[in-house]
Amino acid sequence: MRRGRWAALALGLLRLCLAQANFAPHFFDNGVGSTNGNMALFSLPEDTPVGSHVYTLNGTDPEGDPISYHISFDPSARSVFSVDPTFGNITLVEELDREREDEIEAIISISDGLNLVAEKVVILVTDANDEAPRFIQEPYVALVPEDIPAGSSIFKVHAVDRDTGSGGSVTYFLQNLHSPFAVDHHSGVLRLQAGATLDYERSRTHYVTVVAKDGGGRLHGADVVFSATTTVTVNVEDVQDTAPVFVGTPYYGYVYEDTLPGSEVLKVVAMDGDRGKPNRILYSLANGSDGAFEINETSGAISITQSPAQLQREVYELHVQVTEMSPVGSPAAQATVPVTIRIVDLNNHPPTFYGESGPQNRFELSMNEHPPQGEILRGLKITVNDSDQGANAKFNLQLVGPRGIFRVVPQTVLNEAQVTIIVENSAAIDFEKSKVLTFKLLAVEVNTPEKFSSTADVVIQLLDTNDNVPKFDSLYYVARIPENAPGGSSVVAVTAVDPDTGPWGEVKYSIYGTGADLFLIHPSTGLIYTQPWASLDAEATARYNFYVKAEDMEGKYSVAEVFITLLDVNDHPPQFGKSVQKKTMVLGTPVKIEAIDEDAEEPNNLVDYSITHAEPANVFDINAHTGEIWLKNSIRSLDALHNITPGRDCIWSLEVQAKDRGSPSFSTTALLKIDITDAETLSRSPMAAFLIQTKDNPMKAVGVLAGTMATVVAITVLISTATFWRNKKSNKVLPVRRVVRKRPSPAPRTIRIEWLKSKSAKAATKFMLKEKPPNENCNNNSPESSLPPRAPALPPPPSVAPSTGAAHWTVPTVSGSLTPQPTQPPPKPKTMGSPIQSTLISELKQKFEKKSVHNKAYF
Repeated sequence: MRRGRWAALALGLLRLCLAQANFAPHFFDNGVGSTNGNMALFSLPEDTPVGSHVYTLNGTDPEGDPISYHISFDPSARSVFSVDPTFGNITLVEELDREREDEIEAIISISDGLNLVAEKVVILVTDANDEAPRFIQEPYVALVPEDIPAGSSIFKVHAVDRDTGSGGSVTYFLQNLHSPFAVDHHSGVLRLQAGATLDYERSRTHYVTVVAKDGGGRLHGADVVFSATTTVTVNVEDVQDTAPVFVGTPYYGYVYEDTLPGSEVLKVVAMDGDRGKPNRILYSLANGSDGAFEINETSGAISITQSPAQLQREVYELHVQVTEMSPVGSPAAQATVPVTIRIVDLNNHPPTFYGESGPQNRFELSMNEHPPQGEILRGLKITVNDSDQGANAKFNLQLVGPRGIFRVVPQTVLNEAQVTIIVENSAAIDFEKSKVLTFKLLAVEVNTPEKFSSTADVVIQLLDTNDNVPKFDSLYYVARIPENAPGGSSVVAVTAVDPDTGPWGEVKYSIYGTGADLFLIHPSTGLIYTQPWASLDAEATARYNFYVKAEDMEGKYSVAEVFITLLDVNDHPPQFGKSVQKKTMVLGTPVKIEAIDEDAEEPNNLVDYSITHAEPANVFDINAHTGEIWLKNSIRSLDALHNITPGRDCIWSLEVQAKDRGSPSFSTTALLKIDITDAETLSRSPMAAFLIQTKDNPMKAVGVLAGTMATVVAITVLISTATFWRNKKSNKVLPVRRVVRKRPSPAPRTIRIEWLKSKSAKAATKFMLKEKPPNENCNNNSPESSLPPRAPALPPPPSVAPSTGAAHWTVPTVSGSLTPQPTQPPPKPKTMGSPIQSTLISELKQKFEKKSVHNKAYF
């Protein structure tokens, strides 16, 4: 019977314990590929649309209690997901970018109201083909000698694509399939095609457009391929592969009866056919002079060496040879030109200009603007002739018109010469400045009394080329736009002008830079406007700065800078740190309450304070600008305060309003509870002053206590170490002494520690920490259920006979109360501390406990 009763009793106790137990909830682990559970090994493509339902948290509670789900992120990271606490549905709330963040760390938690279970998960972000190839180290310019063998490598371009897989592979192509160049599809190496050659004299620069394409991939459910283009400028370097070229051929010279020996008959002009690196030219007579003529080897001037009366022939056919001298001084390429010299004696013909069809006094030519320096106008076929002989047929050629643009060769003609006009100032030949250039060729006899002359008009029609860069009308554009402007709002219009005509003068606009993400630009009009989805916020970013680019069809461009300032709109109300605040005021010293308005500019973020309600009224004043609150001048003591309040309280409640100065204005209120004491009470109790100072920062009091304890421990360790080493060095065995002292019989469960024996001991008598014992059957759903358990209250101090010594003090600590030696009398009831001091102690402890719970709640 007895055993049966005991068994029944044990079974009943077991059932009671199981009924009171509450087990924590847990997540389901459904493994890889599952879309519900605990997000183990979960991955998400980076092109997932914002707002998509991507996962469902799933778990259970052993007791079947309702559960809620939560997700949180590191404070320094973005909050990418949100969760429905009831159903566990996880939604993507921010755009993903694998190239910037390839994995996301989050903490998911499940709670049944009493227990909270948290797990750390890592979500992998998979790649989508959302990046285009980008050429690096631009611009690309290559210098290639014109005699480079076919098939040789010239240059290497390189483009990168930050995507992975096929979307990150780059293949290269040439835009112009008829180019003499070829590019390796994989390496980007540019080569001269087989059978192709370069010629500096025919083309000095080649522009090769290279296209880089990625391997393609999926983006938002579709197959996409991105590409980018760049231009490689290939400058051809001249080498010595062309013979000298004569200028002004054919050459005719005349010798007259009065020509003196040593006189110059005519001048032969030749230049190196390789214009890039010309060699020095030397002149010589090959044959046909019979000793009657000689030539200056450096200038090419042919002179007569005999008197005209001694000449045996009427016509001399000379052959002038020019030889290039290499930089080392050795002969190189050579060329020969015939020179005809006639012996004449009459002057009865003026100089005359001839074209291809006979005498002509107007010559026209069309040419591109900005031809190379030293280029010959080959389209002009002009010959000048004076049918007289000798000195009568010698005349000078001049080009009359804008000076310094062209020069004419030869400048002195004997009888007949081919007129050559050479470019001298390429920059002045500008289609945008003048579409037509007009000159006059003037031929004037030199050594005749008649000074016969003739003229011919030279008209040059210039053809436009793409020689100008689009230019903005300003280097900087400044705009202002309200932060609440809707998407697609116009911001500023930029204007760039390209003076070139036709397609070369068409300008396309684009923007780039770190601040350009929220804006678009019309490629033709230059109007900058906000993205349709853009949401501007002056508090987050008040200013944007980016660049606008104006580009013509051949890639010539200029850049201007755009500065956009968001105009602040009053869209934030002032906010207090807490809706209910407690502060301690010392008579004569104000307390301060503060509200913060997150608007970006004044006056929207300026806050004015006022007291909307006070109980009792007419006690406090407030500074409308700073939020400082003080007692009215008529109240100068606690007694005056007590007379105002029937209950003689020391705590007053105020309703403080914070109102900004924006339009429309926003306001908010907070309840402020003020505990008032006077300076006299603080001077009598340094401990109370310290507690009041640390009331809003309880960790400061804990820090002071911890520092004191650490100092005591350090001093004890030093003394013990010194004693140990002193005994060890003495090498003596000290006798064991035992001191037996009669221990007083203290009350059970009472800790007695002697407190400071200074003047502060008297002030400590006013502070007594009293705590109610915890209720073991308390409801865990109450607001205080999250706090850690409190220590039980200490038993009352033992009653001992009074003595004439110091008063008995009880000083609060973190874990309990401190009591003095038993020889001291117990404290009198009236020294247990004022209600204000007890309130300070209790409030300090509550704040400390709440902060401790807050620090542990995250994990």
